[in-house]
Amino acid sequence: QVQLVESGGDSVQAGGSLNISCAISGDKSRLRSMGWFRQAPGKEREGVAYVSGGRTRLADSVKDRFSVSINYAWTTLHLQMSVLQPEDTAMYYCAASTTWYADLAPQDYNYWGRGTQVTVSS
Repeated sequence: QVQLVESGGDSVQAGGSLNISCAISGDKSRLRSMGWFRQAPGKEREGVAYVSGGRTRLADSVKDRFSVSINYAWTTLHLQMSVLQPEDTAMYYCAASTTWYADLAPQDYNYWGRGTQVTVSS
């Protein structure tokens, strides 16, 4: 089994920055992709960023403001967020997939954390 625990969520002002992290533990041997997703109240869960096989991709809505990284041992996944806007307010989830290049499709991820709340006020 794989355990994912997000941390670092906070309330910030618009234009601010925030870094959130995901601690990855358990049997990581079959993991091939890691992703960040978010879900705002009343909206569907959407992909924000992912890493796999040295490749990364960010959603169009955040690609100029966010960056994603993972350490070599695959124990911590990071999401660096800048120029935050109220529309970035959501619960942010870390997810792991046994599929290479799972991209930003939630259905391709097998393991999920419980989320960390990011709130951006105007």
